[in-house]
Amino acid sequence: MSKIRIALIEDHDLTRVGIRTALLQKDEIEVVGEAANAAEGLEMLITLQPDIAIVDIGLPDKDGIELTRELKSTTSDNELAPKVLILTLQDNKESVLAAFAAGADSYCMKDIKFDNLLEAVRVTYNGNAWIDPAIARIVLQQAQQNPLRQDAVLLGTNNSTSHPGSAENLPSIDPYTLTERELEVLQLIVEGCSNAVIAERLYITVGTVKTHVRNILNKLSADDRTQAAVRALRSGLVG
Repeated sequence: MSKIRIALIEDHDLTRVGIRTALLQKDEIEVVGEAANAAEGLEMLITLQPDIAIVDIGLPDKDGIELTRELKSTTSDNELAPKVLILTLQDNKESVLAAFAAGADSYCMKDIKFDNLLEAVRVTYNGNAWIDPAIARIVLQQAQQNPLRQDAVLLGTNNSTSHPGSAENLPSIDPYTLTERELEVLQLIVEGCSNAVIAERLYITVGTVKTHVRNILNKLSADDRTQAAVRALRSGLVG
């Protein structure tokens, strides 16, 4: 199985080393390069063409949003461009929406738990958007105001062209299709809890949690937990 090739662009040495060390605990991941500023980072990404670039939004010479915009514009075939996972301390609406407008594929807070970071990497690698639950409501609000953007958020893509299966064609969600326990699990998914944490809070096994999550994804027609969370928030299933 081919490894997920990741490049890190982060100016804080300790943070960069910490992320690299954490990622390398998994055999499926290979860290192919590192940079401490945007200029070196862009050159590295163009040269190495990793699968995913984890980019700090607050780089010293240029912010990660501008770096993302330049990276996407320099690649003629967007399918071949490295996917960008923005890592930041900022959860304000402007920075979140600017990142996605620039072409970012996923957006994580720096205090993200390791298991969630791994999930974000895998989801991003598979071509979907991973949105930190802490900021999902920001993206949701924008999606409700802009139907085209809603397609992008719900389908995990930066392509705003409507197509079969888009948000406009999604069936409304009947809350009665989910059991009371599934709604409890869904609420914890929206809060960003891992399966282990959900199991602990609800006093059930991790295996039972996985079964509930699988059923929730099927009932919400969601490809992953992030889509399920956004659709649940949009439909009012959870608060």
